[in-house]
Amino acid sequence: MKRILSLDGGGIRGVFSLMILRRIEALLREERGQPGLVLRDAFDFFAGTSTGAIIAAGLAWGMSVDELLELYRSRGREMFTKAGILDRYWTGMYDPQVIARLFKELFHDTETGAPAQLGTRRLWGDAPAARKYLLMVMRNATTGSAWPVCNNPAALYNDRSLEDCNLEIPLWKLLRASTAAPVYFPPEEIRLGGRTDLFVDGGITPYNNPALIAVLMATLPGYRIGWQSGTDQLQVISIGTGSTRARLTKQAARQVNNKDVAGFIIPAVLGTVAVEQDMMCRVLGHCVHGEAIDSEMGDLHGDGLLPTAEKKFSYVRYNRSFSFAEISELERRTGKSFSLDNTDLIGVLEELGEAYATAQVRREHLLP
Repeated sequence: MKRILSLDGGGIRGVFSLMILRRIEALLREERGQPGLVLRDAFDFFAGTSTGAIIAAGLAWGMSVDELLELYRSRGREMFTKAGILDRYWTGMYDPQVIARLFKELFHDTETGAPAQLGTRRLWGDAPAARKYLLMVMRNATTGSAWPVCNNPAALYNDRSLEDCNLEIPLWKLLRASTAAPVYFPPEEIRLGGRTDLFVDGGITPYNNPALIAVLMATLPGYRIGWQSGTDQLQVISIGTGSTRARLTKQAARQVNNKDVAGFIIPAVLGTVAVEQDMMCRVLGHCVHGEAIDSEMGDLHGDGLLPTAEKKFSYVRYNRSFSFAEISELERRTGKSFSLDNTDLIGVLEELGEAYATAQVRREHLLP
């Protein structure tokens, strides 16, 4: 069986995802009797968007969950270093050079010290059993297209003979692009052959939850990976960062203005698309675990549009909704909004993530 680990975007709320991953790692270590096991040893394909791309890249690189958790604890505030006054007004609230330096520090060639490229052997390996696929999602703002970029050497745009071969793009640039959330960080420039394109956060695509595009990339002929589908052939573990519903008061809803477009409409659209991606995974796959999509549809476990025997993969979704009351309390405690850049939430997110993981993550979800 091939296994995909998919990680949503959500800024500093990636800490919530890491607590779930910590529980998964602990269960697999116990099951296999390998106290040094890391998730690279257990999964074949890592997919991530924005903060999920950072975590996915770290796991594919061979980092333990505790190493990544310590990264967010010790350097989370550094990631959100304020830009200069003029830059905050014109390009983004935070300094992109600081987070770029962090990515360069994490992902480099240990022998030469040079920045690692997407095609690095550290990810791909020399033997088939050691090969790991890494998918990172971003948006090419220049062409207006979603960019799910993978290190598969057989992919159409990963041909080394091409002037703009994706495998030669530094990992740090792809991570900067995937995390370049508008308003927060400026776009990232990437040189592609004879042109330079601008890239923004992968959350500004349908794939803030990248589980479905990861399945399609692994199975559709055009992507040239060619894995077999079926619940006994393919397993997907999809992990969110905690979901919220964007809403307006009745008065504000009657008088939506330009400020509301950024504060309500954009988050509302992105949240709705993420739920739709989760729903499609449950329709096409056999959902082993996941909270209800809504009160009418339910959790879509068992048969649905497709009988279980025809489902294309086994699917587990770990995520939880934060109620308006919970968010209000968290905002009261930190004095800041429940936003992707609120680093004061790190400790709280650890507590919430650990409680969720203890209650929801089960051995039988992970092992067929």
